[in-house]
Amino acid sequence: MSDSIYLSIYLSIYLSIYLSIYLSIYLSIALRLLAGSVLILVYFCVSQTVIRAKISGEKIVSPSNSSSPYMKMIQYEIKMIKMFKGFDKAKDIQYVYTPVFSSLCGVKLDSNNKAGYLLSGSMWSDGRISIGQCDLVESWDNLSLSQKKNLNYRYQMGCECRINTCYTVPCASTGENECLWTDWLLDNSLNGEQARQYACIRRSDTTCSWYRGGPPHEKDFLDMSDP
Repeated sequence: MSDSIYLSIYLSIYLSIYLSIYLSIYLSIALRLLAGSVLILVYFCVSQTVIRAKISGEKIVSPSNSSSPYMKMIQYEIKMIKMFKGFDKAKDIQYVYTPVFSSLCGVKLDSNNKAGYLLSGSMWSDGRISIGQCDLVESWDNLSLSQKKNLNYRYQMGCECRINTCYTVPCASTGENECLWTDWLLDNSLNGEQARQYACIRRSDTTCSWYRGGPPHEKDFLDMSDP
């Protein structure tokens, strides 16, 4: 093949890798801007595993036995406190893995102070758990009491529901399997009271609505009565 063809193939591969990294970073930033109870629901539903854990140590490893620095991973040693999802895939998790570089969606966890986290991740074919910037990586202390309680079963009840984020008015529901997320309109924030105190769940009649276990908040949300 001519030099021009080789150059074309090289540029094509380079651009593919660059765009993949760029889109991954962009998605990560977008998800972080949307952090809150509703997104915990989304993470919960799409993730293979969701656990509460403390980080007890870390080291750099090369799972693929490659000498390339881009293949290196951080192996976090964890003490799993509770598993919320993934019972069918793993009984106990001692380590989670993430890329060394943030440009490859790697995340940095505090292993010095045995910090507690809520983690979601995916499982490799060999049974190891990987986490990244596009997964849920949240300090346990930053979660509200409602968010912690909802992890036990309410988020599972909302996996067949659709979240529709309202940025402007009018904002109307397009179906019975939908919850309107109105934090931006009411609080000018995507991490307001609705996100931190409520869960979108599917009722016995197959409709979806907001639920809060406790006295209702002074602000009115659509469909927030008990199921």
